[in-house]
Amino acid sequence: MEQLARYSERPVMRLAIVMPQSRLRTQLLESLDSEVEARIADHPDQARAVLVEADCVVVDAESAAFGPEDLLDAIAERRSVCQLPVVCYRDDLAPSSSAWSGSLAGFGLREATSLETLRAHVAFWLHRSPGGLSERDRRDFEATIGSGLALRGKKALIVDDDMRNIFALATVLDEQGMEIVSANNGRDAIRIVETDPNLDVVLMDIMMPEMDGITTIKEIKKLPKGGELPIIAVTAKAMKGDREKCIAAGAWDYLSKPVDRGHLLAVLRGWLHR
Repeated sequence: MEQLARYSERPVMRLAIVMPQSRLRTQLLESLDSEVEARIADHPDQARAVLVEADCVVVDAESAAFGPEDLLDAIAERRSVCQLPVVCYRDDLAPSSSAWSGSLAGFGLREATSLETLRAHVAFWLHRSPGGLSERDRRDFEATIGSGLALRGKKALIVDDDMRNIFALATVLDEQGMEIVSANNGRDAIRIVETDPNLDVVLMDIMMPEMDGITTIKEIKKLPKGGELPIIAVTAKAMKGDREKCIAAGAWDYLSKPVDRGHLLAVLRGWLHR
């Protein structure tokens, strides 16, 4: 638990790049921001040193000098409970590498055939929030990761006393193929949760008159299906301690307004595909 806590609180993640000098490697390095520290191994014999404390590793599938067995040997020397995810790059014109293909035990594996998919998989494995990525990297992330975790067909209840906010959120979710229902107060929201068995998630505004979002969340949690229904708190007044209050009331997650589109979709995918 101490290792996981340090991992989640660390501001900079470590990316090991085990591949020879190339134009692709240079482009990857240039695309990294201050929240990612790159550790390079030009030769396979340098790999073990950079893999000891790495959070993710990029390898070249066409390199015969470094394969899955070498990676497993390096993992055996790590003193970490955290899995070491691997992004394996191969040229999209080259045949799939037999060494890295198939089911490999001991580490998570994703294959990338372009710089765009390489960046997206690295962002995914390093648990980067799409809201903190550049516009270019966010587009790559959505195109690569989003397509595999579609929200199509999921039903969301949006609760907000301002129809403009409901419209803005509904527009984003409708683009993903989600079904939308809405309520402009807490009492209607509770009634919809009671009567609609097909709800998958609730986006709950906190600052509402009469019955506020915190009270509404607590009442929903008392319902038979309330305990298993993901509720995402949304508030325009991002004050210190707000997140803790929402989670204590029963919310599964917390977003502050103006809601970032990429962050919103990432949170929904995370909970609806848990």
